[in-house]
Amino acid sequence: MGLEDILGAKLGAFLFLTVFLFGGLSLLTGQMLAEGWRAQWQVVPWSLLLALGDRFLHYAMFKGQLWHLSGFGTHALWFVLLATLAYRFVRATKMVRQYPWRIERTGPFSWREKA
Repeated sequence: MGLEDILGAKLGAFLFLTVFLFGGLSLLTGQMLAEGWRAQWQVVPWSLLLALGDRFLHYAMFKGQLWHLSGFGTHALWFVLLATLAYRFVRATKMVRQYPWRIERTGPFSWREKA
């Protein structure tokens, strides 16, 4: 069982379509959810939709398998990770910028109330 069997796609197609193109879309999705003050759990359903689109394009453009469970899972996990990182970064920036008298930044993805 090779890497292409796990990903459900050829390595070049995975890097181009999943990592770069849809990875960028998942970063924008996390940013959009944080900018709109949406709940963080909404990252998961949006990432699953991105994974469905990604699987379809692998099938349509690169003759990949449409219904490949481990491929869908690894791609969806990648999208959830990227969208969550973007969400937390944007939310931390937004909290500190909007409430500077009350909130201080403790890292790139976190904040706390000032003592």
